[in-house]
Amino acid sequence: MIEPRALDYGKNGGLVTVVSQDARTGRVLMVAAADLEAVERTIATGEMHYRSRSRGPWHKGATSGNVQAAVSITPDCDRDALLARVIPAGPSCHTGAESCFGLEAGPADILVELDRLIVSRMADPAGAQPTGYTGRLLSDRNLRLKKLGEEAAELAVACADGDPERAIDEAADLFYHVLVAVRAAGGSLADVVGALGRRGAPISAGRQDAG
Repeated sequence: MIEPRALDYGKNGGLVTVVSQDARTGRVLMVAAADLEAVERTIATGEMHYRSRSRGPWHKGATSGNVQAAVSITPDCDRDALLARVIPAGPSCHTGAESCFGLEAGPADILVELDRLIVSRMADPAGAQPTGYTGRLLSDRNLRLKKLGEEAAELAVACADGDPERAIDEAADLFYHVLVAVRAAGGSLADVVGALGRRGAPISAGRQDAG
């Protein structure tokens, strides 16, 4: 667990630098600053708080609704900068862009786009015939669960055989079917990533492993 008072606020006029990163995609969203109060408020509320020299205390998204749920906060080796892994509820940049740096999509963004595609298939009008494979999976519980089990078994066999190419292909198939199954059960990719973050590096709990 991060200890706010153990950070070095003296090098930058009572502030530490905060780099906010999307916990789902690894994309750097913004760079801001925080003082002791902001760090303590972040830990207490689970949402990112910053400190601006011009604006003072700043709860990200308090007005716009574009809050950033804090998954983990990690200090650097000098303890005067923080890496905040967050799940944003909307754009992080004041221009309306997802990132202040305009970064292109990275590999993990593919999972986010796939999750959005699955949601779009779920949004088809009631009574409409399912279209495509994703639509059929979403509308047929037995098929969905059958394919989930098959893909998991095929990945296990590929790993047991020591076949990296087949293991990668089977893992991709399994990721897809997992996302469909989780969405059908009422969850999302963000929920899964959030659960992993809480198990791996919680900001306000002492648990330090994923077991």
